[in-house]
Amino acid sequence: MLAYIVRRLLLIVPTLFGVMIINFAVVQVVPGGPVEQLIAEIQGTAASATARVAGGGGEIAAGGGGGGTGYRGAQGLDPAFIAQLERTFGLDKPAHERFLLMMRRYLTFDFGESYFQNRSVVDIVLSKMPVSISLGLWTTLLVYLIAIPLGIGKAVRDGSPFDVWTSVIIVVGQAIPSFLFAILLVVLFAGGSYVQWFPLRGLASPGIEALPWWDQAIDYVWHLALPLTALLVGSFATLTMLTKNSFLEEINKLYVTTARAKGLGERRVLYGHVFRNAMLIVIAGFPSLIVSVLFTGALTIEIIFSLDGLGLLGFESAIRRDYPIMFATLYFFTLLGLVLRLVGDLVYVAVDPRIDFERRGG
Repeated sequence: MLAYIVRRLLLIVPTLFGVMIINFAVVQVVPGGPVEQLIAEIQGTAASATARVAGGGGEIAAGGGGGGTGYRGAQGLDPAFIAQLERTFGLDKPAHERFLLMMRRYLTFDFGESYFQNRSVVDIVLSKMPVSISLGLWTTLLVYLIAIPLGIGKAVRDGSPFDVWTSVIIVVGQAIPSFLFAILLVVLFAGGSYVQWFPLRGLASPGIEALPWWDQAIDYVWHLALPLTALLVGSFATLTMLTKNSFLEEINKLYVTTARAKGLGERRVLYGHVFRNAMLIVIAGFPSLIVSVLFTGALTIEIIFSLDGLGLLGFESAIRRDYPIMFATLYFFTLLGLVLRLVGDLVYVAVDPRIDFERRGG
């Protein structure tokens, strides 16, 4: 097992490098860039920057070149000023040099500063984490707390009215987009057209720091009620059906029949024998789910409920071509995802020691 872990850790390096170089190469051919964004703001035409850039050209498409290639919207600006902007953003160097310099810094987790916010990337990301962690953590926990018991109940009552009606509810929930349901919640309960029972901004009310911790906790739940409800609609459908099908497959196996023939009660058979085997695929997928749910962000939910999290940060950095934020978050969360995939394999072994990745060739 140790050799397998070492191999997987060594594979993280080329995988991470490949992900970074592919995304860096894609950025080189995407029109627009930080210089043109800043030029648009200087010229007072930031609102139409995207339309101008879409016509083609830009420092990235030109390989980060200097004044010889020109920038759309730069007419009337001093070429020396444009060259200074290129040096400021580090775009006066060839693309391969910029990539190698970036990766060298990232190896020591030096992510630099944002182009447009005059703050370090780490500080910016950390300031957004409370929102994303709150949404991701509670959504993940609630999905597991709902989906696993519901999936077990559906498996035990397969074909019953309970199974049919819960399946209908799951399908309907899966069919409703979370952003559409979020808008409905705002209209109904957040002062849209009816009542205003819930707040519509942030994770805490102004001045909440002066209140006791239990009031702060209640206020926190109050602010998260609608966003979490919107995210939960349809989120547990896949996990519920996965749990049900896993249990059904195990229930029909011979060892379950043997356990019942020995006189074991149904509850003992279900939770003493079936549960461990059936939950293998569900439990082992939890580490990788942390990245996908916890850190990718819920852009539409953050916008609708005025929550400033990683989803909104990623969207804004892509629009403004804030490359330090874009590549730093890509690097960190890709690395975290690769590590957690290895953790997921180790969880497989912990749940079922019969699994041996070493003999399977890794």
